[in-house]
Amino acid sequence: MGEIVVVTGHSGAGRSTAADVFEDLGWFVIDNLPLALMPKVSELTAAGSGSYERVVLVVGASPDLVEITPAIGQLRDQGAQLRILFLEANAETLVRRYREARRRHPFSTGSLTEAVALEQAALEELRGLADLVIDTSNLNVHQLKDRVLRAFSREDASNRMRTSVQSFGFKYGLPLDVDLVIDCRFLPNPFWVPELRAQSGLDEGVRDFVLGHEAAKEFLDRLQPLLETLVPAYLNEGKAYLTIAFGCTGGRHRSVAIAEAVAPMLAELGVNAVLSHRDIDR
Repeated sequence: MGEIVVVTGHSGAGRSTAADVFEDLGWFVIDNLPLALMPKVSELTAAGSGSYERVVLVVGASPDLVEITPAIGQLRDQGAQLRILFLEANAETLVRRYREARRRHPFSTGSLTEAVALEQAALEELRGLADLVIDTSNLNVHQLKDRVLRAFSREDASNRMRTSVQSFGFKYGLPLDVDLVIDCRFLPNPFWVPELRAQSGLDEGVRDFVLGHEAAKEFLDRLQPLLETLVPAYLNEGKAYLTIAFGCTGGRHRSVAIAEAVAPMLAELGVNAVLSHRDIDR
């Protein structure tokens, strides 16, 4: 039997943000599933399919909200490994968020303050069933993501951010979806050394030529403390992906050698980066 997490709570308390975190962690997220179908979810997790071993049900306010407690009871009776995450915030915060978003509250019958109070009362029983309650009144988006990550991630913090190191050639264009681009064309070019021209930055001769220059040594010495600053900061911001690209003219010599040297730096920071060389065979 797989895992099921029910994400619920006050409207405006951060259900969508929490759902995004679960999706980044590889959970199968189902939003606004009719409560009558909730017991069927255990059949998905029991099937043993890798896609449905961990399922998140995002449950918001609806006319059939009274049915959620029996539906959760059915899931547990079926043997589902079930946890409830309840997100809440104080009335003042919820009212402010709804006014800023200019959205209609699902419990609106009169004033916004009354709608918030009605929903809080309707969800009180469900809150009492929760395995984890997070008050988001004083949390920003990044802090909420971090709370959810710490509670539900199976990975170390450094592995939550998918990190890639890539080499490329400027003559073939900039790679897409890159966070940091570093130009390595300031380094002496092995292309102009006849015996090195046919080799790449993966070969010892080219690697020694590139990394043996004083400019390369100084560059890497200065890059390491920059990475030591940036990587933890990106993690604290809840960044899901980080791609660092090193470019040279053709993407075969200098950028490859530098990328190969940077990956171990990230490993020392506890980050397992995926290394790729886009243009090495062009």
